[in-house]
Amino acid sequence: MTRLTIDRRALVLAGLAIAAAPLAPALAQKRKELVLAFIPQENPEKLQGDIKVISAWLAKEIGVPVRGFVGSDHAAAVEALRNNDADISFMGALPYVIANAQTGAVAVLAEVYRGSPAYTGRIFVRRDSAIAQLADLRGKAIAFADPISESGYLYPLDIFVESGLLQRGEDPKRFFGKVYFAGGYQQAMQAMQAGLVDAAGVSQYADLLLTPDQQPQVKWIAESKPIPSHVVIARKDLDPALKAKFVAAMLKLNEPQNVALLKHVYSPDGYVAADPKSFDGVRELAKAYGLMN
Repeated sequence: MTRLTIDRRALVLAGLAIAAAPLAPALAQKRKELVLAFIPQENPEKLQGDIKVISAWLAKEIGVPVRGFVGSDHAAAVEALRNNDADISFMGALPYVIANAQTGAVAVLAEVYRGSPAYTGRIFVRRDSAIAQLADLRGKAIAFADPISESGYLYPLDIFVESGLLQRGEDPKRFFGKVYFAGGYQQAMQAMQAGLVDAAGVSQYADLLLTPDQQPQVKWIAESKPIPSHVVIARKDLDPALKAKFVAAMLKLNEPQNVALLKHVYSPDGYVAADPKSFDGVRELAKAYGLMN
């Protein structure tokens, strides 16, 4: 399978440039702290504040210092696990299956949204545009979130394949005029809503990252197959006792007295134990696109 030849330049547009922190420095292998890697799927400045809150709470629950940082993208989070610069990472299903194949990282928790550990990708456009169906996007500009994202790229792109407008492995620019990666769901949606691109290929919930005034200005015109929800993964050689304490603490976020803290970890409804078999479809699609062997 020919690997995709895509334009991986970040979407550097006024007000939308991402200001992610650099990766944490290399750590001693026997450090006495738990390090969490986060991905910038929403406003990085807000995420930095959220990290401080959830890290402080987890430290009290687990009994060891907890520190978090924002990587530049999904690939950076995978590298952090590979290099032992992070112990735990919050990420999507696609980077997880890649991390599992490359580093042996394991999924320990899955997010639940609206009663389900699955969701979809959607193609969003402005409500006042003349775009009513996928074919109308031929030659147009589209913003995805991240090249290593299931709902922020792979599944939304595959909507066009399922519709017969593209073939798997084909350069997306054979259909689109421009293809951008914005760095996150929110950034892609903002670019589309502002008219900087014609469409956004992102999570079904990405419109909720717009302001209440902006949300009625956008609509979705196509939806992907179900996707396993985002997961929390651990590096393969993380101390089992520490991993168990972390999982137990995260599951406490489901309890009524703690649910308010969920807004500091990407705002899911809660967490459940991850089901390894639920990622088989993601692996198959990743292989079909040449992202995995």
